[in-house]
Amino acid sequence: MTKIIDGRKIAKEINDSLKAKVEDFIKKNKFTPKLAVIIVGEDPASLFYVKMIAKSCERASIDFEKHSLPGKTSEKELLKLIDNLNEDKKISGIIVQVPLPEHINQERIQEAVNPSKDVDCFNPINMGRLALGKPEFFPCTPYAVYELMKRENIVVEGKHTVIVGRSNIVGRPMALILLQKKQYANATLTVCHSRTNDLSHFTRQADILIAAVGKPEIIKRDMIKEGVVIIDVGTNEVEGKLVGDVAYEEVLDKASVITPVPGGIGPITNVMLMQNTLKAA
Repeated sequence: MTKIIDGRKIAKEINDSLKAKVEDFIKKNKFTPKLAVIIVGEDPASLFYVKMIAKSCERASIDFEKHSLPGKTSEKELLKLIDNLNEDKKISGIIVQVPLPEHINQERIQEAVNPSKDVDCFNPINMGRLALGKPEFFPCTPYAVYELMKRENIVVEGKHTVIVGRSNIVGRPMALILLQKKQYANATLTVCHSRTNDLSHFTRQADILIAAVGKPEIIKRDMIKEGVVIIDVGTNEVEGKLVGDVAYEEVLDKASVITPVPGGIGPITNVMLMQNTLKAA
């Protein structure tokens, strides 16, 4: 029988433990960790995500500070704000919500965030540390996947793990995390992407399949083998309904373990952001 992982339950367990650590930190240091979030423009998905971050901060007893800037904000103005937040000792972590308006260079903005406050792990210095196996922080979504596998005791070592997607947010850092010499890592990896010929040839070999490509239900029943562990990171809106990168109903009885969308990786991701914020404090 397929095990359906309850991401909300895992997120609550992690948050309960984290909240106790935050409260202990506050008592010892007379200081409350604070996360600053910058949003430029009014992208609906970004606005919704920032609301979710604010709720996560409240649940974890972490202070939240939002900076809403108009879409016409110049790159220079945004860099100045980041500079001020970098210097502000009351700010533990900084997030610049993406996407940014086209006139702003996203890479330059991510490079401007102090690596010690880069709780999203987008600064190239932090990505480099991750590549060397000496991370300051783990990117939140891959961190959520790793934490889920650890808590569910999913054995990765000696298993063929296939990641579908190579974005800087999920696919690439996920590969780097699973290559580390540590428990629940040491993976034998294949990374597939938009230029991969015959995707199903690789997905059918997967003992563990991590779908993070952002294409609704691209992974079908005939693309997986019996007993595969499926971690669906995709979040896609189709006709007002949230679906993953995996055709959930099709594959449900064929997988041994699966994460649903919604209610799988998503709730855990925001808690990992809170973990990073406490670490940065």
